[in-house]
Amino acid sequence: MSFDYINMIIRPMLEGTKITLLLFFIVIATSIPLGFIVTLLARTRFKPLTWLINAYIYVMRGTPLLLQLLFIVFGLPMIPVIGEYLVLERFTAACIGFILNYAAYFAEIFRGGLLAIDKGQYEAAQVLGMNKWQTTTRIILPQMFRIALPTVTNETVNLVKDTALLYAVAVPELLHFAQTAVNRDFTIVPYFIAGIIYLIITLLVTFVLKNLEKRYQFQ
Repeated sequence: MSFDYINMIIRPMLEGTKITLLLFFIVIATSIPLGFIVTLLARTRFKPLTWLINAYIYVMRGTPLLLQLLFIVFGLPMIPVIGEYLVLERFTAACIGFILNYAAYFAEIFRGGLLAIDKGQYEAAQVLGMNKWQTTTRIILPQMFRIALPTVTNETVNLVKDTALLYAVAVPELLHFAQTAVNRDFTIVPYFIAGIIYLIITLLVTFVLKNLEKRYQFQ
């Protein structure tokens, strides 16, 4: 396979990579804070809200992300009466689906981090005269994030791979351009190039997060 051919197909694939990375950064920047908020809401004493949050987490984690994307992109517009007001641009709809899905997973990760903290930490903070806000921000949250970080890293790497689901809702991302080249040229070379690009992104994300983990381990 000539260098000219590789140069020809890699340009549109890099354009698709921009969409892949844009989705990745939008989802990470929004789903992690949202997941933390969901975790706090799930711990409230107002039972109806707790039930609602737990139902949301159960649905998001219990159904395939692909199904959720298809429902938001193609299903919402079919709802009687209000469907015409729920038609979204496909990339926007995909972002919403990814954010809602990953926020539910991050919420469970943070919940596990909170449960892993010994209750004696709260009692010790009270003995030291700390109020609830000081206890939460200075003792509980730093420990929770340190405990949760390895699992957050795994979910973040999964997100890199899950961005390929944009192909199913006709958003022109990396895999879309690879498949187009394969269908047009009857060669699997675009698949290999797409795989290399995904591996590079995964390697960079893993490198950054592993270094973050090491930094928290020594604090």
